[in-house]
Amino acid sequence: MQIKGQAQKVTIYIDESDKWQRKPLYMAILETLKTEDCAGATVTRAVAGFGAHSRIHTASLVDLSANLPLIIEWVDNPARVERIMPRLQEMVAEGLITVQNVEVVAYSHRRLRQLPSSMPVQDIMSREVHAVQTDTPLLEVIELLLDKVYRALPVVDEANRVVGIVTEGNLLEKIELLATSVRQQLTQAEMAVQLQNLRRLDQTAAKAMTPNPIKITADATVSQAVKLMIAHNIKRLPVVNMERKLVGIVSRVDVLRVLSQPLVVESPRKDPPPGQHIQVDEIMMTNVSTVSANTSLVEIIDLLVSNIQRRVVVVNDDRQVVGIVTDGDLINRAAVTERPGIIHSLSRRLPLGQDDTLHLSQRTASEVMTGRVITVTPETLLPDALQLLLSHRIKRLPVVNAQGQLVGLVGRGGVLQALGRKLRA
Repeated sequence: MQIKGQAQKVTIYIDESDKWQRKPLYMAILETLKTEDCAGATVTRAVAGFGAHSRIHTASLVDLSANLPLIIEWVDNPARVERIMPRLQEMVAEGLITVQNVEVVAYSHRRLRQLPSSMPVQDIMSREVHAVQTDTPLLEVIELLLDKVYRALPVVDEANRVVGIVTEGNLLEKIELLATSVRQQLTQAEMAVQLQNLRRLDQTAAKAMTPNPIKITADATVSQAVKLMIAHNIKRLPVVNMERKLVGIVSRVDVLRVLSQPLVVESPRKDPPPGQHIQVDEIMMTNVSTVSANTSLVEIIDLLVSNIQRRVVVVNDDRQVVGIVTDGDLINRAAVTERPGIIHSLSRRLPLGQDDTLHLSQRTASEVMTGRVITVTPETLLPDALQLLLSHRIKRLPVVNAQGQLVGLVGRGGVLQALGRKLRA
């Protein structure tokens, strides 16, 4: 596909040794740009240079591993640059970021956004995947997942063959001690004690993983990946080669992102992408759990325990949306003393204990809900709803009518199912 148009060129100057959440900063930036479905980026390693500290860094035959300057160049449409720039500014604590207007004369790439059913998974999968082994200490797995560096960790054997997968859900369900300690906002001294307790358990990734996960080969089609995700109700698939060795991971978001935005300015297509003319009301869920701002946390937890969506929408007397409460909201905004009981109830899908019930009955949804909820209307087209889900990094959108009253809920899962039906058509 050929594209032309006005764009912006972003240039980022950093050091080779800079880190972001345990990863090299340049790789973290590239992964962020890839996740946001950007047009592309290039990293260049400088021969020599100096920055604000006036220290000259140079590569020589004596020291080939010097801390050299790196230059990251990224060209994309101005709207996407504006949206992603705050994230880049957060990541680049020390460095220089410049933006200049440019004109794209020509740009060619494969037509990923049409998602033909024959497209191979390797075209959209994430190749930068971190794996652990069955004997990796559980504490290391905990830190990787709960720091949000990784969403899931494939577990491999000595030959790099996938034997399991660990997600945060696994940890909540199987390692309750983890959930009641590491997630808490503890003091450094308290955290040190809790982590030492975890070390004494001498547990490994094998204790928390889901064994024999559903996998897919790199040459399988996107259509096959979608079918597997829908059939097994899973969000990601380890990608393996013909020797069953790990080569990547493909997630529900990877599939959805390729539909989310054009690059700079695309020429019109004869064939619209899947889901182009589907409205939200065709795929939304209408059976949505609702509460008022004054509903006690005890009642909310009871709803979440019995609700597969793990969230409730907060509405006023006119059924207008004023907030939303997820299991994550409860855990993150509860007091330290409240979290163990909440996590035990949510992970085991059991009612609260008597002591927890007595205390939490005094607290309400207004204390833990997320306000200013992003909503859509029944007439919103699927691509527009998808763009909101991805740009705001949320999983579900309340659907409201012209009066702002709740009529449904749409999420990534529903979008994926609609996409799956179109791919099979």
